[in-house]
Amino acid sequence: MRHLLPKSLLAPLLSAALSLAVLCGAASSALAQTKPKVLDLGPDKPVSAIYIGNSFFYYNNSLHNHVGQLITAGQPGFKHRATSVTISGSGFDWHDVESYFRPNTVGSYSFGENNVVTFNKLDRLFDLAIMMDCSQCPLHPQLKTIFKEYAKKHADTVRKHGAQPVFFMSWAYQDVPSMTAELAEAYTQAGNDNNALVIPAGLAFAKSIAKMPELNLYVADKRHPSLAGSYLAACTTYATLFKASPVDLKYTAGLDPAIVKHLQTVAWETVREYFGR
Repeated sequence: MRHLLPKSLLAPLLSAALSLAVLCGAASSALAQTKPKVLDLGPDKPVSAIYIGNSFFYYNNSLHNHVGQLITAGQPGFKHRATSVTISGSGFDWHDVESYFRPNTVGSYSFGENNVVTFNKLDRLFDLAIMMDCSQCPLHPQLKTIFKEYAKKHADTVRKHGAQPVFFMSWAYQDVPSMTAELAEAYTQAGNDNNALVIPAGLAFAKSIAKMPELNLYVADKRHPSLAGSYLAACTTYATLFKASPVDLKYTAGLDPAIVKHLQTVAWETVREYFGR
């Protein structure tokens, strides 16, 4: 049998429950504020990078292409080589990272003007391996232990081949904004556990939405990035890797100048805040 409380008692209990929920929410937010231990890549600029991930990377002609264009605009004369290895829907454990460092395979040749092939003589395949898990894997109750396991496994593999591991903090789904703090915490903790730099793209998405909610960073599925979303992720990546502002760089990906200025500024503000610069 259910016992109904009189209204005189129900109101205070609801108020107390609401207060508790607010406190729990504040606590959850506080737990998502772990500070990154690795603040940069060191004194040398990365000459090469491999992006290992999924469709969040390859949408809109691939994140690595946009980052490369920003590097060309912001680092005149600096040569940077990058490639992307992606599997649709993949998590960390779908990738055989060891195989991406086989000699004379990935990155061993490239095409230039007039389709001329250049065979690259490389002392080291890549300086960086930029990696992301599936969009919800770091939080999923059945998959988050795999995220931790493979963050370490892949970081160790990358270091064995003389490269630095970098984790790419992905963004919340458009209709689940609470994912932002959870993903930020998961990736920051993984970075700290594995002495790896973290690119705070998810935090940049949240900041952009707060500042300019009318700008849609997503396509219709509310998960994958629009061109503006990919450009914001690229600006955040550039700012993180090079410790340099993307503001006023000439590469715009064809976006409206006002939108570009907003996204460049958000990326730079996010990176400075995240790393305490």
